[in-house]
Amino acid sequence: MKITEPPRPPEQRKADLLHRLEREIDIWVATADTEGVPCLVPLWFAWHDQAVWLCTRLTNPTGRNLRDGRRARLAFGDTRDVVLVDGDVETFTTQEVPSKGAEAFRAKTGWDPREDHASYAFFRVRPIAVQAWCEEHELPRRHLMRDGVWLV
Repeated sequence: MKITEPPRPPEQRKADLLHRLEREIDIWVATADTEGVPCLVPLWFAWHDQAVWLCTRLTNPTGRNLRDGRRARLAFGDTRDVVLVDGDVETFTTQEVPSKGAEAFRAKTGWDPREDHASYAFFRVRPIAVQAWCEEHELPRRHLMRDGVWLV
């Protein structure tokens, strides 16, 4: 998209966002520890049942921050086609994870953390706010979700 093109309507932005959630492999995960120290890492993810499913070790900063802080901001890497997702986080051990969430993650990534090291955990991020825009001219109507409710 070039800035000379007209802004996409919110319905198209939502459709584009949902398409990215299905096709993208990596997503940026921003968290903070109890003292507010930020952490930003890319992780594999799966979009399943209106939530983003992540997996990482509970022994690393991101895993601890997701578990303890229970909030995350997710983003895709393209700065010309921005998607920001703020969400509430639930943590599941590999034994507790709902099978459909774990299977969606395995099907998309080809990796099943349940068969890997016990320090891995799954994290379900339920969106509470979503913004999406391409270039400055789409900023005014960038909010697609607020308080967990789609606006379009």
